[in-house]
Amino acid sequence: MAQLVQLGVVVDALQLLLKPVELSPSLSSSDQTKQRGKVLETLRSNLSALEGRFQNNPEYGDLGHLRDSIKSQASWYAVSDDVTWNFTSDILILLLCLKRCMIEVAASFNPQAANPRTPEAAPALSPDTLSISQQKNVQSALQFVVTLGLCPCLLPGVGIPLKHRSEFGAVAETLVSWDHPPSRVRRLYVSCIVLLDIASHSILGSLILTRHLGDIIAGLCQLGYCPAKTKGTQTLQNDSAQLLTEEEQSRCRDALKSLLDRVYQPNVIKELLILQGGLKQGRPSAPGSVSQPLVQAPCWLRRLCGQLLSERLLKENGVKAVVQGILEGAGVGAAGGQGAETAVADWRKCDTVARILASCPQQSLSVEEYYRQVCPQVLDLLHITDKLTARQFQRVSCSTFLAMVKEQPKLAEKYLFKPLLTPLLKCVDASVGTQEELHPGAVIVDEATLTQCIEDLYKIYVVGNEPNIPLISSLQSVLQAVFALYCFTKHSVSHLRSLCQEIVLWYLQKCEHTEAITALKQLARLNGSVSKFHPAFQFCPGSDGGAVITVKSTISEEDEALYQKVSSEQWRIECLVDLLSNLRESGLSGDFFISCLKVIEFIAATLQRACVCLAHNTQGTVETQTLSMGMGLVAAMLGGAVQLTPEDYTALQELLPMLEDISARHPDPVIQELASDLRISIATHGAFCTDTITSAAHNAPGRTSKVTAGSEGTWSSSGEKADERKTCAEKRSADPGGALPSNITSEQVQELLVSAVDPQVPVRTAALRTLVHFLKQRESEILTHQEKILSLFLENLEHEDSFVYLAAIQGLAVLTDVFPQRILPRLLQEYRESPQTGGKKISSESRMKMGEVLMRGTRALGDLASHYRDPLIHAFLQGVRDPDNMLRASSLSNLGELCQRLRFALGPVVHEISSCLIAVVKTETDVEVRRAAVHVVTLLLRGLSKKATEVLADVLRNLYRLLKFVVQTDRDEVCVLHAQLALEELDDIMRQLLFPQQKLEKKITVLP
Repeated sequence: MAQLVQLGVVVDALQLLLKPVELSPSLSSSDQTKQRGKVLETLRSNLSALEGRFQNNPEYGDLGHLRDSIKSQASWYAVSDDVTWNFTSDILILLLCLKRCMIEVAASFNPQAANPRTPEAAPALSPDTLSISQQKNVQSALQFVVTLGLCPCLLPGVGIPLKHRSEFGAVAETLVSWDHPPSRVRRLYVSCIVLLDIASHSILGSLILTRHLGDIIAGLCQLGYCPAKTKGTQTLQNDSAQLLTEEEQSRCRDALKSLLDRVYQPNVIKELLILQGGLKQGRPSAPGSVSQPLVQAPCWLRRLCGQLLSERLLKENGVKAVVQGILEGAGVGAAGGQGAETAVADWRKCDTVARILASCPQQSLSVEEYYRQVCPQVLDLLHITDKLTARQFQRVSCSTFLAMVKEQPKLAEKYLFKPLLTPLLKCVDASVGTQEELHPGAVIVDEATLTQCIEDLYKIYVVGNEPNIPLISSLQSVLQAVFALYCFTKHSVSHLRSLCQEIVLWYLQKCEHTEAITALKQLARLNGSVSKFHPAFQFCPGSDGGAVITVKSTISEEDEALYQKVSSEQWRIECLVDLLSNLRESGLSGDFFISCLKVIEFIAATLQRACVCLAHNTQGTVETQTLSMGMGLVAAMLGGAVQLTPEDYTALQELLPMLEDISARHPDPVIQELASDLRISIATHGAFCTDTITSAAHNAPGRTSKVTAGSEGTWSSSGEKADERKTCAEKRSADPGGALPSNITSEQVQELLVSAVDPQVPVRTAALRTLVHFLKQRESEILTHQEKILSLFLENLEHEDSFVYLAAIQGLAVLTDVFPQRILPRLLQEYRESPQTGGKKISSESRMKMGEVLMRGTRALGDLASHYRDPLIHAFLQGVRDPDNMLRASSLSNLGELCQRLRFALGPVVHEISSCLIAVVKTETDVEVRRAAVHVVTLLLRGLSKKATEVLADVLRNLYRLLKFVVQTDRDEVCVLHAQLALEELDDIMRQLLFPQQKLEKKITVLP
């Protein structure tokens, strides 16, 4: 218990020494002299009071013996005629006593085990812990040591002068007397070494190093590295007693090295930067003023700080420490707040740090060695998760990455690009192994690694957004892998989808136009392009919404392998088209499609047909439109839409005779002139290009402003066509049920009907689309041939070319919208026909196309679809019983969409639909059909939303049990996923029903 009292006595002794000194601001020189004398007198009085306390107070007996023991062991202690040094020495002795007492108290502490069943289960507090008031007394004592014993001994430019810190600091500079020993160097040495000795205790060390780290570092730098003869020390070198021995200097260097390695590195970086910096010597201001500029640090100190900073940088996690040390001064740190937000906006500071990191220091063995140590740390800065500092670290990392790429491209390729792209490079590296050498299902790249790779690519390329050749070339090597991942994420919900999309779009927008076209062709695998993606690898869903790269399983059935290959190719093209929809403004999508078409062959066939029609004088609407399209494509090619090679011009030579024939025989002078100019431009390999060609090129297909050919062969702008459409719309709104006055003759209708069976696919497609257009406009002449047009569309529905049968599907849907009572029963009859029902033999593919027609027609009918509910549902339920599994799945898909649109009109047939779905899910062996059936439940719940509990009241329990049955028993992951989605929809519905959203309303009642 005496030791505990002794610890309190030491603190009381310190408190007695630290009797406050009152200072008056803004005093004259004479008053300042009086104030200086008052402070010195107070220091003497405090020292005398402490000695009196040791002599007269028995409680200070043990502390007195300990104090005398430490004085005898301290070779540096000696009584001086300078009261400030005596005061500093006594404080240091008492602090050493405090350290000794704290060590002894902690060593004798043996707490009893706490009873975990009582509230006092917390561990006992160590007796060497200082209270808040005791910590304040110790901090005040340390402040006096630094102010009177350390800082006055520093050379000009070393550290921050006391007069720039506080009013007492300005006075303290005048208190110290250098006329009495010890010397400046000896006082500085004793202060630094003893403070470090005291700081070896963890509790006291935290008090010292949190506030006085910079001053101690400055003192050790001066003691260990200051040259013996400098401009600032010449006046101090009067005798050899003031100099340190080699052993003492070595001790200071070792202490500095140990201190820098021990302390939190960002704090070390900040203090070294402060010590290294400072303005040049400016005009001196009034004494005590804090507005004086700092003295520039000496050359030896700047070099030393630079060397120490470089050593910090090259250590483990040194880059992060340097960045933290520089940026935390801007307000980023534990405090955060408004300063942090200001620091985030200070991008210039981040770029400055990046330039520092990108420059190789002189202390490094070589540039490559520096890159080898620093580059991995630069990439690690991208992975900071703290929200307060992440933006700044990412900014520094991106800027450093780009700066290193510009300065050392080869080293950046080795130490930056390769580690960054390694997960994706595994996908395109054929040397990883064959499918036979790799175990099916083995994970090549895990989800966390792949996600981190994509996020890093997004931050470096898209957010950094500084395109250069090395950056674009590196991304080109993994572009197919990123696009393949984008295609995979389009199948489901994934947070990687938008990142992959932005990365691919960034590459296509930043690279050269020709390179972008080539990259698009490679992604579409055109012109014999081979996929660089490893054939044995595939993407699989990750547990956290990402993706995993695994080894494919071998597919034994050739049909299944062929089906998967064809479906994946189709899906890739759909994803590519979706990407190109974001590049409309750049014109890249139009140029790509133009380059992909077999343009020359198509144009030659078009011009040949036009020449034949001119020879027989049978030029009609379809011929005029196809001729306009063909000549517009030629003008676009010659106008610079694609880069033509000499071989392309040679291939275009076959168009010259046909263009000459058109320029001589066509009745329209505009087309004549354009054909003549195109002929001359082709013959001169593009050396001749008139305004006519330029205008036609800008108005070619795929451009923003289009030029179309009217029915009479004259060219009209898109604005004129817009006026015509507006007029037609106004007339239709005036008479919604009737047909508009015809703008087409019967002869032109006959030409369209003939062209709709033309063997040339472009001609047939153009004719079908023209018929669809006139049907939408409800041209009276077209509506009189509805039976012929219906038969024509049904016939083209069987065509193998997608352009043709898609146009036929669109036409049948429009006919259904115009004549639902006549057309819909006919289409339903066609859909029901099958060999099993004794009808004519119609392929399952055609019936699925007919199902698409029915659904498009249902969408067009809108609310009127409920009027045809029974025949539509009967047809789709009959399709569910078809032997063909694809048709069964298609019928279920159509049934789900129909139920979603019928909503409340679904009530009377809900039992039939529920029974059908339950039977299919529990008895169907084909997985695609089961998936479709479960998806119908999801669409049903999604369409009814809050009203599902009313409409499905009788079958809701059965549907819920069905979904739980699928989740628990079905082995197909997609079926289970659909069931889980349906359960989530049902969960949302029930939550809204049981816990309706509370609405706060204000009601104002007017009293009578």
